[in-house]
Amino acid sequence: MVVVHGGAGDVPEASRAAHAEGCRVAAAEGLRVLLETGSALEAAVRAVEVLEDDSKYNAGTGACLTEAGTIELDASVMEGTTMRGGAVCALPPFRNPIRIARAVLEEGRHVLYASEGASRFAIAHGFAPADPETMITAKARQRLDAVLAGRAERGWAGGTVGAVACDREGRVAAATSTGGMVGKRVGRVGDSPILGAGTFADDESGAASATGQGEAIHRFGLTRYACDLLRAGLTAQQAADVSIERFGARVSGSGGLIVVDGRGEIGIARNTATMSFGVAREGEDAGAGH
Repeated sequence: MVVVHGGAGDVPEASRAAHAEGCRVAAAEGLRVLLETGSALEAAVRAVEVLEDDSKYNAGTGACLTEAGTIELDASVMEGTTMRGGAVCALPPFRNPIRIARAVLEEGRHVLYASEGASRFAIAHGFAPADPETMITAKARQRLDAVLAGRAERGWAGGTVGAVACDREGRVAAATSTGGMVGKRVGRVGDSPILGAGTFADDESGAASATGQGEAIHRFGLTRYACDLLRAGLTAQQAADVSIERFGARVSGSGGLIVVDGRGEIGIARNTATMSFGVAREGEDAGAGH
C-alpha cells in the first residue's frame, strides 16, 4: 500500500484535477516498486521522486525560490523497522533530493546534512549537481516576484510532496520533499527534513508525512504526534483527524497529513482548502482526490 500527498493549501479549482492525477500516478508507481522489490522504503522514495520531477509541485524541479532567487531543497526518508533516517536541507539544485536523503540513510554515519555539506555528500556518493536553470521554472520566478512585491502570500498551494508505504509484512516507511516557502531567507529550513516533524516511521506504530506551515509543524512535531496516537490504539484515520485538529488548536497550524499503520490502514486529513493525494493498493486501481 502506498499513499502520497502533493501539498496542502488552496489549489485553484481549474488545477485540482491535474494535481490529483499527478498524485495518482506517483502512488501507482510507488506500488509498482513495492510489489517488485518488497521494500516500503524504496516505494516511498520512488513515489516522491516522481513528484519531484513534476513541476506542478514545490519539490525538485519547479521548487519555489528563496528571496535571493535561488533553489534550496529539503528532503528526508525514514524506515520503521530500525527507525533509520536520512535527510538533507538547504541543498542547492540537485535533480532528486529524496534520493540523496536515501543515500544518507544507507551510509548511516549521520542523519542530516545541510547546505554545502549536503552538496559535498551528494557529489561524493555519485549525484551530479543540476544546472539551476533546468530546475527553476517561469512560474517559480513569477511567484517570487509577486511575493517580494507584496502581491501574494509566501505559501505555495500544492507544494510539499510526501509518501508513506506499508509492505505485506507490516513494515512501514515515509518520505517527504519540498522547496520550502516562497521568498524564504537563504538558509531557512522547514519541517520536511526533520524526523518527527515532517516525516516519521516506526513499525511499532506507523508512518506519516506532513505538509503545511513548516514553522508550526516544527513546533508541534506533527508526524510523531500522529504516530504516537497510532501507538495508543487510534485508527489511522482517527490519528490523522485528531492530529490535525490539535495542530490547529494548539499552534494555529495550517496543513495536512497522510498516515499508514502496519495493517495498511490509511488516514488522510487537512485543515486547508485542498491537499491532493493518491492511494494505491495491491489488486485495486489507484485512486486520487484533493
